[in-house]
Amino acid sequence: MHEAQPSLTALMAAAARAAHLLVDDEPFVFRDTVASTLLGDHAAEPLGYHRTHGDHLVLSSARAQVTARSHYAERRLAELAAGGLDQYVVLGAGLDTFAYRSDPGRPPRVFEVDHPATQQWKRDLAAAAGLAQPENLAFVPVDFESGDLMDALSAAGFDPGRPALVSWLGVAMYLTPEAIAATLAAVGRLAPGSELIMEYGLPPDLRDERGRASGELILPAAAERGEPWLSLFTPDDLSALLKQHGLEAAEHVRQADCVDPALWERSDGLRPADLCRLTRAVVTGAA
Repeated sequence: MHEAQPSLTALMAAAARAAHLLVDDEPFVFRDTVASTLLGDHAAEPLGYHRTHGDHLVLSSARAQVTARSHYAERRLAELAAGGLDQYVVLGAGLDTFAYRSDPGRPPRVFEVDHPATQQWKRDLAAAAGLAQPENLAFVPVDFESGDLMDALSAAGFDPGRPALVSWLGVAMYLTPEAIAATLAAVGRLAPGSELIMEYGLPPDLRDERGRASGELILPAAAERGEPWLSLFTPDDLSALLKQHGLEAAEHVRQADCVDPALWERSDGLRPADLCRLTRAVVTGAA
């Protein structure tokens, strides 16, 4: 993320969520009905690529990745919210649209945490699209490499004494190990029972064939645009790191297992890849 420009990764992730509803067949893995509106004029070029070259490995893998991880995270949020949880923290929110799509009846309080430049860009896009800021949404500007996450959250009205769900999708692979450890230390200080859903990149030897092929294309392209992958984890190594910071890994989830298996029985080219996985971890209070 550079001060002078917004994150291309955030733009491409939102475009992939929007393109899923335009390019892929039903059943849809995830329905982001706001992403295209939020992107506005920025949508035309990336959506054009998806329409024209939708079966290309990079584009179809991007759609599978962003839809599967969002499906998993928002399903878990719904489960926890049904039990009374009312705080949702989105780390590295980018152009996430959950707050704009959430049920207006009893929505959780949403805290979007991101680099100040990306966050201002998103707010400008929303204003240009005529999207009013939802009452349950708080923007929390933080640089993960240098900012204090808990201080920023508290200043935005977050209650550290009550449990929360924290999603951290499509971010950790772009951060240094030091920044990841600092963020996990902050999350580990949340109220016991809080949960973290974190996406992480796998080392090459753990990837499946599709994961290896897509990684060989995606990682060099990310580095060329100034957003290289800096951190990779095995499930065991990440579990150990989580434990150091007061979090217990409840499960590690392959992309293929993020959704009902029936959703991968498709007539289009959308297929899961084992390039990144999700972990769901619970704050134990033992840090």
